[in-house]
Amino acid sequence: MQRVWRTARPWLVSLILVLMLRYTGALGGISDALGTLLLKTGAMNASTDAPLVMHDFPYNFTLQDLRGNVVNVEHLRGKTLFINVWATWCGPCRIEMPSIEALYNRTDTSRVAFLMISVDDFDQHHKVKEFVTGRGFTFPVYTPAGALPDILRVRSIPTTFIVAPNGQVVMRKSGPANYNTAKVHNLLKSL
Repeated sequence: MQRVWRTARPWLVSLILVLMLRYTGALGGISDALGTLLLKTGAMNASTDAPLVMHDFPYNFTLQDLRGNVVNVEHLRGKTLFINVWATWCGPCRIEMPSIEALYNRTDTSRVAFLMISVDDFDQHHKVKEFVTGRGFTFPVYTPAGALPDILRVRSIPTTFIVAPNGQVVMRKSGPANYNTAKVHNLLKSL
């Protein structure tokens, strides 16, 4: 019996520790901090190699900004689009957002439109607004004002797309990444 207890005790202590961290909310903070550190190492820099090319990006959908204004994406045709599909409850999404904010701040937004599309439930619009303002993000955030086109109904978040002015998707990345890199910045400038 003592042998079983000696074997089970470390596992039981570990389980109790994880449960305590989870239910006190500390596990999310630890996860966010470790993810942020990993992004800063450069190990998760977004790659612009081997682009995905798809003609005719579907511009025929609408979004709602955080002030309630409806935006027809069709009006953005001819601009480069940086599209990020995310949610407030998504840890990996939260980890990459500071890098997107930094990229946004150094990008010519007269040529590049940033569409940070939250897929939180529609009745959580206030939660999205509180999240964005509470963290001081200045990039434009939207929620779907109707059905999103198939390409943006992604299976995992975060997912990021870069669409060239001619409607070609030149980059698609699922999972968190550091977008504030010279490669991504140069790609946006070159389109």
